[in-house]
Amino acid sequence: MTVKTNKELAFLHDLFVATDWGERFAESIDERVELPKAGRALYVGSGTGAHAIALQERAGHALKFLCVDENEESLELARTKAATLKWDTEFRRETVDELTLEDEQFNFVVGDGSLVHSERIPGMIEELTRVAAPQALVALVLPTFSSFGEFFSIYWEALHNCGLLEHEADVESLITTLPTVSSVEKMAEQAGLEDVASWTTIEEFDYESSEKFLAAPLIADFLMHIWLETLPPDSYEQVAKEIGRLINEERHEGAFALTVKATLVMGKKALSQ
Repeated sequence: MTVKTNKELAFLHDLFVATDWGERFAESIDERVELPKAGRALYVGSGTGAHAIALQERAGHALKFLCVDENEESLELARTKAATLKWDTEFRRETVDELTLEDEQFNFVVGDGSLVHSERIPGMIEELTRVAAPQALVALVLPTFSSFGEFFSIYWEALHNCGLLEHEADVESLITTLPTVSSVEKMAEQAGLEDVASWTTIEEFDYESSEKFLAAPLIADFLMHIWLETLPPDSYEQVAKEIGRLINEERHEGAFALTVKATLVMGKKALSQ
């Protein structure tokens, strides 16, 4: 895998990821979340800012958004967009599961965990809840259990065929680490949210061929870095080539679809004890 700079990743995310992958998750928020009329709002994992700015426009100036992301280059793109549209939305670099923000200061908190490693989701939920004011709405979008099943089955076979038998268990870990909807709801309740509810849509991402799949920025520059992170770096090219061969073999050179369970979990911060 070619490792891109943060600037390259920011542009790829803005052009190719936010415009499809990101919009699928954002739609769930847009359809079901009622924004407060005034106060302070926090968007965690705001990327290059398109959806965060859209929420700011929807809310108006009385609700002031702070948007945070881990890539400073993405934040620079977001700042440029906001300035062009004459919004004074604030953008700041933060680690999504280790926020440096003070407790209970936001009247609305939303997080995009769609490209966050599943192992970090519990910490992210705790942080979203910690910084929310009592009775504030907290929402998080993320992929849940049984997402990416088509890929994981092929990935396991590719590892076997490449003789990387000791890493076959890594695929099982990827599958089981993806949280079930009920487990995410439980995380939210344990973090301090009440009236927790969730909605899941099944999203399909279609690729004309294995080559298009493996070259897509969403796959090559974002998801694949999570999926293959435990492999020896010198095996990446061999495994990717075998994945492509297996996709072509199973799909008879046809299209390949990746299915994702896109979930929105939402609740209200309990009153302080």
